[in-house]
Amino acid sequence: MPDLYAVLDELGIGYTKYEHEALHTCEAAVAAIPDKTSLQTKNLFFRDKPGRRHFLLVTSCAKPVDIKKFAEKIDAGRLSFGSPERLQKYLGVAPGSVTVLGLINDPSHAVEVYIDDDVWKSEKWNCHPLVNTETLVIAKTDIEKFLAYTGHKARVIVIPSEARDLDRGE
Repeated sequence: MPDLYAVLDELGIGYTKYEHEALHTCEAAVAAIPDKTSLQTKNLFFRDKPGRRHFLLVTSCAKPVDIKKFAEKIDAGRLSFGSPERLQKYLGVAPGSVTVLGLINDPSHAVEVYIDDDVWKSEKWNCHPLVNTETLVIAKTDIEKFLAYTGHKARVIVIPSEARDLDRGE
C-alpha cells in the first residue's frame, strides 16, 4: 500500500492534522475537531447484492442517508454495507475509518465514488487518513487533486434529507 502522507506531500496537498481518540460517530468527530470552518464528512461503503459493484458515498454528517433511495438514484439495485473484509480489500481501512483518502488503495478503480453536492460545494473537508484516530482538514481543491492522482471520477449527486444541527445535538 502506498504511504498516504508521502503521496499528499508529493502532490503538494496541504492539510491540518488533528490527533484524537478513536471516533465512532459523527457527533464525536464534530466535537473533536476545533476547526469549525471545515465540513465533517460521513463516508459510507456499500456493495450491490451480487457483490460485483462497490460504492463510496461521501456526504455530510448532518444528513441521514436513505440507502434505498441512494441505490435507486445510482441504478444499483439493492445495496448493503460492505463487510470489514471488503473494506480492507478495496480501501485498505477498517470499519470506522472509511474515507475518500482510502481510494489510494484502489488502483483498479473497483470503487465507484459518489459525493453529495453539499460536500462538493464545501471549501474544506474533514477526512480520516486511513485511521479514525486522526483527522485531516483538506481543501476541496486538494481533494480534486487527490482524486485525479488516484484516477477516480467523482460523481456529484444530491442527497436529499433533513439536516440535523450537530452542534446542538439535534
